[in-house]
Amino acid sequence: MSIGGYRLNIIITGKRNVGKSSLINALLKQDIALVSDTPGTTTDPVYKSMELQPIGPVTLIDTPGIDDEGEIGEKRVKRAERAFMRGDIGLLVVDKDLDEYDYRIVDEFKKRNIPYLIVLNKMDLDSAKSVKIDEENLVKVSTMSGEGIEELKQRITEIAPSEKEVPLIPEFIEENDIVVLVIPVDTGAPKGRLIMPQVTAIREVLDRKAFPIQTSVEGIPEVLSKLNEKPKLVITDSQAIKEVAKIVPDDINLTTFSILEARHKGDLNLLSKDIDIIEELEDGDKILIMEGCSHRPLSEDIGRVKIPNWLRKYTNKDLNFDYIAGKEFPDEKDIQDTKIIIHCGGCTLTRTMMMRRLEYIKERGIPVFNYGVVISYLHGVLDRVILEEF
Repeated sequence: MSIGGYRLNIIITGKRNVGKSSLINALLKQDIALVSDTPGTTTDPVYKSMELQPIGPVTLIDTPGIDDEGEIGEKRVKRAERAFMRGDIGLLVVDKDLDEYDYRIVDEFKKRNIPYLIVLNKMDLDSAKSVKIDEENLVKVSTMSGEGIEELKQRITEIAPSEKEVPLIPEFIEENDIVVLVIPVDTGAPKGRLIMPQVTAIREVLDRKAFPIQTSVEGIPEVLSKLNEKPKLVITDSQAIKEVAKIVPDDINLTTFSILEARHKGDLNLLSKDIDIIEELEDGDKILIMEGCSHRPLSEDIGRVKIPNWLRKYTNKDLNFDYIAGKEFPDEKDIQDTKIIIHCGGCTLTRTMMMRRLEYIKERGIPVFNYGVVISYLHGVLDRVILEEF
């Protein structure tokens, strides 16, 4: 079971020594996770991606004990809670009645709209058999004997969320329409392959029984001249939007892959609202660049080089930039004193993960914009690329 082609992320949490790692081994029927009687064996969130039948491809996220103590323990707990930003399902493992630590996790699950189960472990012991938990989402198991494990798998299947599907390609693209995809070939392009949004766009256009035509920036005039009818839409990489906007006639719909990602994975209105705050930036303002994946930055990296350079040139201000990459969400301190956040398209994130990030940022009152929105604004074409049909 996957969400929009992505693995289901299952958070396994609970206090120390309740059997979280043992539960992973029991679910997978393999000795994957380190098991020890010593509390605190798991020190950081551990991600294990594999097949979990009958559910399918999943990532199990094994977290440190939520009752870990001391300064290091508190840091481990915070790391565990940050991992919740990635969760599609939560499993709270207990071996006795719920206490303040457990209810804290339940509250986190509810706050983040993560469907969850309470897993009462160690049912092979008399101490667990006497536990009374009045919860309809309770599942009783023994990781030692295997009792209840199959029921748990079934319950996970039943509560797995179905993610809202928002197509990448706008709904106005219909059968027999022509869509031109402008794909620059530069140092940022992966050799021998296309990036995920480009592949998704081609597939969705084909699914509509429309005609995708791929070209480089230099090839646009030749392509347009050979068509008997004008394309219904031209989509370009954001980095080339200034040049492409000059080439493509105004009576042809034009947008960018990144802006399509903003509506596909997130909330385009939120990711473009109040964009003119850029006009108010001052020397020393902190701007946070957020990337949903961890990749090796290139010399002309879009997030770490080009956007900062464009912003500094446009504002003529001495701006400070911080960078955060990866699917795990940052600490509160990482976004403090941030003037604006600029987020990538999120092609490696699920829509649920992206919306959870945006809600977190929105709650803190920080303006957040999409790469494509910012680039288009700085190049003076934002009104053109955010189409009325969106």
